[in-house]
Parts: sequence; structure tokens; C-alpha cells
Amino acid sequence: MLPHKKIAVVEDDRLLRQQLSFALNKDYEVIEAGDRIEGERLLLQEKPELALVDLHMPPTGKIQEGMSLIETIRRDLPGTIIIVMSGDADMKAIQKAVDAGAYDFFKKPFDLTELKLIIGRALEKQRIQLENDRLHRELQNRYSFENMIGQSPPMLRVFDAIRRVADTPATVIIRGESGTGKELIARAIHYNSRRREKAFVSVNCAALPETLIESELFGHERGAFTGAVSARAGRFELAHGGTLFLDEIGSISLPVQAKLLRVLQERRFDRIGGTKQISADVRLITATNEDLEKKVKEEQFREDLYYRVHVFPIHVPPLRERTEDIPALLNHFLHLFCKENGIPVKNFDPDALQPLISYSWKGNVRELENLVQTLVLMSDQKTIRARDLPSYIQKEHRDSGSPDIRLDAGMTFDQAVEKFERQLLQDALQKAGGVKAKAAQGLGLDKNQMKYLSRKYDL
Repeated sequence: MLPHKKIAVVEDDRLLRQQLSFALNKDYEVIEAGDRIEGERLLLQEKPELALVDLHMPPTGKIQEGMSLIETIRRDLPGTIIIVMSGDADMKAIQKAVDAGAYDFFKKPFDLTELKLIIGRALEKQRIQLENDRLHRELQNRYSFENMIGQSPPMLRVFDAIRRVADTPATVIIRGESGTGKELIARAIHYNSRRREKAFVSVNCAALPETLIESELFGHERGAFTGAVSARAGRFELAHGGTLFLDEIGSISLPVQAKLLRVLQERRFDRIGGTKQISADVRLITATNEDLEKKVKEEQFREDLYYRVHVFPIHVPPLRERTEDIPALLNHFLHLFCKENGIPVKNFDPDALQPLISYSWKGNVRELENLVQTLVLMSDQKTIRARDLPSYIQKEHRDSGSPDIRLDAGMTFDQAVEKFERQLLQDALQKAGGVKAKAAQGLGLDKNQMKYLSRKYDL
């Protein structure tokens, strides 16, 4: 059984306090105070969800006592809802209390049924706000840099680009193959920007028929076309003050491109069938896996729109170009799906590591994620071994001629990674004729990384 919400009654009239306590104590835990000084002490000690505050109370009996208590609550207990009680007919005083942060007010004497209704409504609003705040914090934490997986040089460059552009108004285009996590990067930009408290609205342009995308983006008025039985706000309106993410922007038709360009230039638009201009305070992030430059040459994508959206490009590497991130990604998704499905945490046997690292991953991180989810559900054992991997991964590994890494009995996952890393460096150095700079270039490492790894493995 959940504990009752706590309500504080700060009122100098003892009979009224008792009446309120009797009326509310069935549904709430009620605490009482008879003056401002006692009220401050009790509130700071008990931290109630809601406070019923009399404006005129001891020590002086003046309105300043109630206002002082409201200020204390707002400063030290910002989550506590304040409802003001007053026998004063001066509406200016009550309005002053509301302006100072009171949620609502009642003029004494008042109807207890109505008071209960207002208290219930206020606490429900508080619950929704707290839940929204919790979800928002989770989103911000999820898309923080600390929780983005990747320590390879290509991904470190992506993270650096996000840091540089996130808190600017610059338009961003994210380029990369399908499944590389372009929307994840768009969300990271949004939740690390000054627009983080506003909406992030995502649109997959390729998934919408050409006949619907204009209505989806800009909205429509009732009767604008057959089937438009009511007015509807578009994604630009929903993203007002926040971020609009247009995935696969290269699939948008030329007529819609023209309207999109006009919105970016004028920061205003009108719904389909509408005459009223609507402001568009939106930070635009786009993404594509297409060759936009080729589409511009072939006149399938407007050149002027290209330069509008191609202000700050971020190139997301395919997974095959950052294989050193694969072990961390595997462990991340393994723990995630075990937890989601209520399964005891599994692990990868070291002999499963090399086939997964050498696999081509044409579907990139999305393919890896889907594979781990399947392995979690299909494997009956705690340890996932090489023989549990799909036959096409095992075959590609055999056909690739990848160096055979003999795994010692009892070798841990991290030890297997180190053994693979050492052999990868040795092979690169052999191919480069022992020239470390050339080997580093072939592996996508910078000078300092190569120096560190060479020292680590005594190469």
C-alpha cells in the first residue's frame, strides 16, 4: 500500500485547523502548525507535498507572515504546492500571493468538498509534472556523452562534433549508412543544447507517402482536402521552440523541398488550406544515407536547399570502420536485453568474439542490436558461444581468412579482446614493414594512440 501524501495546514484558528485535519486525514497525512515560525520549522522538517497557508497569522497577524512563509517554501521546498487561505476580502493581497507562487486560494469560510477537489487536482498535476521531469531526466541522461558507446577514433570525432555544435543554433546534417545511429546523434545534439527542455520531433521522410508528407510537416485546416475532417497541427508546430529532425531528407519531393526552403528562409509557414502565418522557432537537424551532391547534379534535390541544410555536417562511420567498439556494444545490448526480458545476465564466450568483430555488419549497429536480442532469447545457456552465432556469420569468418587466435582455457572476455588487439597491431606493423606511422594510418589511429598501444603491448 502506497503511503499517504503529506499535507501541512498552517492556520492560527485552532478549530479550523482541527476541522481541516478531520476532513483530510482519511486520504492524507495531515500535519499542523499555528503560526509562521512553527510552520517554517514543520515544513522544512516534514517536506509535505502540499501546504494550506493562512495569509494572516501570528506573530504579527499581518499578510507579510503568509507571504514570508510562501517565499520560504518556494525557495527551500520548490516541489511543495501552496494553496492560500484568507478571510481577507482584498483580492490584491490574494493575487500577490498567487504571483509569489501559490497554486490557488480560498476565501474563508470555504466549502470542504470544493477544497478536496482542488487539492486532488493540484496533487495530480504535481504527479504528472514529477513524472515528466523524471522522464526528461532519463532522456537527458540516456543521450549524454557518458552513455554513448564508442572509444574508436572515428566515434571520438563524432562526439567532438556534437560538443561543438550542440549549444549553437547551427543547422546540422548527419550523414551515414542506415543503422549507424543517426537519430541517436540527433537526440544527443538536442538534449545537450539550450532547447533541451522543449520538444524533439522526429520525422522519417522516406516512410511517408508523397501525398501526406506536406500535411505531416506543415499541418492542414479542416476541409483542406478529402479526408481532412478536422484541423491538424504539423510537425513544425509541434517542434516550436525545440528541435525538428528530418530523417532521409533526400527522399522529399521537389515541391515539398520548395516549401521547406521557404520555411527555413522566412521562419514562418501556413497550414495546407490555411491563410494564417505561423511562426516556426525550430532548430533543424536532418539526416541522409544518400549522395545528396549527386542528387543536386541530377536536379533531384534543390541546390539552394542543399546549402541551407548542409551547414554543419557530421559523418557517422559504419560499424566495420570502428570494430574496436564492437565488444562494448555487444556487452551493452546483452545487459539491456537480459534486463528487459527478465533473464539472468548472460555473457559472450571469448571464442564468439572474433567472428563478431570480423563480420561485415552491413546493417551496422542496428543489425548488431537485433542479433544480440535474438541470441539472448534463443540461447538456453548463460554463456553465448561461437556455435550459437548464425551460420552466415560463422561462414563469413571462415571465408575471410581472419587470423586464428587461440584462446587459452579460462580466458576472460577482456583478455580475448586484448589478445585480438595485440595481433591486429602486429599484423598491421608487419604489413607496414615495421613503420609505426604507416601502421597507425592503416588502423585509423593517431600518433599518440599508436604510441600508447605499442608501449602497452611491448611492440
